[in-house]
Amino acid sequence: MLSWEIMRNVEEVITLEEFENALKGNPKGYVGLEPSGRVHLGTGLIIGNKVKDLMDNGVDMIVFLADWHAMINDKFGGDIEKIRLAGEYMKGVFSALGIRPRYIWADELVSKKEYWEKVIRVAKKTTLKRVKRAMTIMGRKEDEAELDSSKIIYPFMQVSDIFDMELDIALGGMDQRHAHMLARDLADKLGYKKPVAIHTVLLASLKGAGRMDPAEAKMSKSKEGSAIFVEDTEDDIRRKMKKAFCPPEIEGNPVLQIAKHVLFAYYIEKLVIPRPEKWGGDLVINSYEELEKIYGEGELHPMDLKNAVANELIRILKPIRDYIEKNDDIPRALGWIK
Repeated sequence: MLSWEIMRNVEEVITLEEFENALKGNPKGYVGLEPSGRVHLGTGLIIGNKVKDLMDNGVDMIVFLADWHAMINDKFGGDIEKIRLAGEYMKGVFSALGIRPRYIWADELVSKKEYWEKVIRVAKKTTLKRVKRAMTIMGRKEDEAELDSSKIIYPFMQVSDIFDMELDIALGGMDQRHAHMLARDLADKLGYKKPVAIHTVLLASLKGAGRMDPAEAKMSKSKEGSAIFVEDTEDDIRRKMKKAFCPPEIEGNPVLQIAKHVLFAYYIEKLVIPRPEKWGGDLVINSYEELEKIYGEGELHPMDLKNAVANELIRILKPIRDYIEKNDDIPRALGWIK
């Protein structure tokens, strides 16, 4: 039976039986991350903590720093040196959060002839229609390959990464499902190990997932006002939370999502809502289910909820801010701070 800790924030596992069997051995897992810029809550606190969960359950976890993939995806204008600086920054962020996996750079794989053989074999077994559909893994639309055909190579590489590292487990957000399913479908055909696919929830944009196209709904570092970054200042966090979409409803509420998938999942057992005595004084909430009930019944004002969530995020992210204060050379080189 899989523990609650290893399954928290997991949207799906393909398959549960394979996952349970993998954990009986000495499984090797990975998550592939593009060093493409600043780290937001979804990467730092959802994926990062899930990496730690798996490590705590005996999985040899690799954070795969996909520098070549980021170059294909035009991150930092394709400047590989800046991409690699961002990768080093990502390592520091995870370390500050107490997450210490193994790291492998894509550059280590692409230097091998055997790797490119895998890329070609994967491509030969994949239709153009399917690989274009899989381009959503890189935040791209199908027709973007018409302008830059290098984008087609990306899914072939991602699948080949999994095969080349001989992984038992592939971790990612739900947006990585196409690539993981392609790897599973091709594994038997090509004679490679079939990975268990573990997909976490995606945090919604602070602008409100219910008001936009599903493809635009997730928290994104490239969309202004969409994300809280792990190195944001206290003022940044309060300002963003103040502007965050927070309707009276539970569904599609990004502030409640953060409370559920970040705060209660990993960091708190109770949420204190500071309120003046004339409004009943501080409110202590002992579970996310209680928070959802109180909020859904209209007994908690959205601004009070926002302030309480902001307070907790400021506390949780303090180690990152401390790290940046002592190691600001990369953020300065990349223009994130002056």
